Amino acid sequence: MKDRRKRTGTAAQTVLTAEIAVVGALALALLATGIPSLVREMKIWRIAGGLRAGHRYP
Repeated sequence: MKDRRKRTGTAAQTVLTAEIAVVGALALALLATGIPSLVREMKIWRIAGGLRAGHRYP
C-alpha cells in the first residue's frame, strides 16, 4: 500500500489565498501611486490655513 499524505488544504483554499494575495497587492499598488497626490493636497491644505481657515474657503 502506498502511504497517503495528509492534505493540508483544498484547492479552493489555495485559490482563495492566491486571490486574496492578488487583491492585496493591487490595493497596495493603488495606495502607493496615490501617495504623492495626497502629499500635494495636504501641502495645499496647510498653506490655505487648514482647520483654522474656517469660513474663508467654503
